[in-house]
Amino acid sequence: MPRSAILVSLVWWFGVLALAVSSVAAPPKTEVLPNVVIIFTDDQGYQDVGCFGSPGIKTPHLDRMAEQGMRFTDFHVAAPVCSASRAALLTGCYPQRVGIYTVLSPGRKIGINPDEMTLAEVLKQRGYATAIVGKWHLGDRPKFLPTRHGFDEYLGLPYSHDMWPPNQERRDPPLPLIHGEKPIDYIDDLSEVAQLTTRYTDYAVDFIERNKDRPFFLYFPHSMPHVPLAVADQFKGTSPRGLYGDVIQEIDVSVGRILDVLKRLNLDKRTLVVFTSDNGPWLVFGNHGGSARPLREGKATAFEGGFREPCIMRWTGKIPAGTTCDELVSSIDLLPTIAKLAGVDLPTDRVIDGRDVWSLMAGQPGAKSPHDAFAYYFGPELHAVRSGRWKLHLPHPYVTVTAPGKDGKRGTAVQKTIELSLFDLKTDVGETTNVADQHPDVVRRLTELAEQFRDDLGDRLTHRKGKNARPPGHVK
Repeated sequence: MPRSAILVSLVWWFGVLALAVSSVAAPPKTEVLPNVVIIFTDDQGYQDVGCFGSPGIKTPHLDRMAEQGMRFTDFHVAAPVCSASRAALLTGCYPQRVGIYTVLSPGRKIGINPDEMTLAEVLKQRGYATAIVGKWHLGDRPKFLPTRHGFDEYLGLPYSHDMWPPNQERRDPPLPLIHGEKPIDYIDDLSEVAQLTTRYTDYAVDFIERNKDRPFFLYFPHSMPHVPLAVADQFKGTSPRGLYGDVIQEIDVSVGRILDVLKRLNLDKRTLVVFTSDNGPWLVFGNHGGSARPLREGKATAFEGGFREPCIMRWTGKIPAGTTCDELVSSIDLLPTIAKLAGVDLPTDRVIDGRDVWSLMAGQPGAKSPHDAFAYYFGPELHAVRSGRWKLHLPHPYVTVTAPGKDGKRGTAVQKTIELSLFDLKTDVGETTNVADQHPDVVRRLTELAEQFRDDLGDRLTHRKGKNARPPGHVK
């Protein structure tokens, strides 16, 4: 064989050998799981963010987050009060499904059921580090605490910070600041409440820094702007909206610190950040409550002001920057969507009400809301049902403010009753004009949907027990 042919043959065999060795020695590609940060404020109104139209509150960090991500203008929580809304977010279910549909007061013998699977427990299956920083409000007995429900770490309050000794009518116990499962402090003065946002944010930033090399889930439910309002000294008097505006602007700076640490650690492209609130503003407190404009009513009602919240999502390179989604999305959709992104199969032995909305988050052309119908429950009562542009209020009582309070004082409110009413949310988001008489076919269809919800989840107004409702957790 000629020398040249021998050389070519040797080169070819060395190439094959090198390819074989490299294919054996090359390390397998490591799957990059997305980090998840959910920032959840308390009693914030739809308008109370700059990019949602606030005239007196400056939120440059949230506005920047919207510029880098997507605003959701039709984002709904699943309840107009705190415990129920938090149960829905963490389980992906209507609160009536999991038996927590009201506000849990200190010491109650019910809380989140150990059989429910929280978002933290979903992500633990993929090795996530998990933490909650802030208000829990799903039961304060040991078996109900976050560390028993998928969270590795917990710093925060077990319930709202108005549930403490100054409220003599309820004779509440001292308000503990809990780390893990043990109180490390007791909050007994508004000056200490004023430090909560800073303490929470310091811990949240530290958690991200400690877990930068592994996937993490940070659930950050702020105590503010729930009354009584309190703010750190450096933010006092910074907003023309008064103390409420000061509080929101401090929260905005907290959001900025979270975004900054993600950028500093080069985690922007690996982290989904969600900002929203648990329910609408507590209007009876007047200038210490938020604004739901242009929506009707607020907290503790089935009107849009109670359920529709400002929502911003950002994931650099995944969620298109500077975009808006006008489709109906709900807090119950976060669990199934994030589970899919993390590659986790949801349990098949129970109903999960949320739906995967990644196509909307990713801005896919033609993507539509997966919800053919959406239920507006307040407590154990079905007050309204929605399908597409149409929202049908069933006859029910509600409370409306007649004289807002001032500077932390509760105002006055009266109970009214709304009769069967149909609103076109596409043209009348303020729910001002009843068009039931013009659309009897729509009323009939939505009434049938309401009956399906009543059969499934129950309804105290019609003395119905839900066929597929699950009980909360109990202690003896």
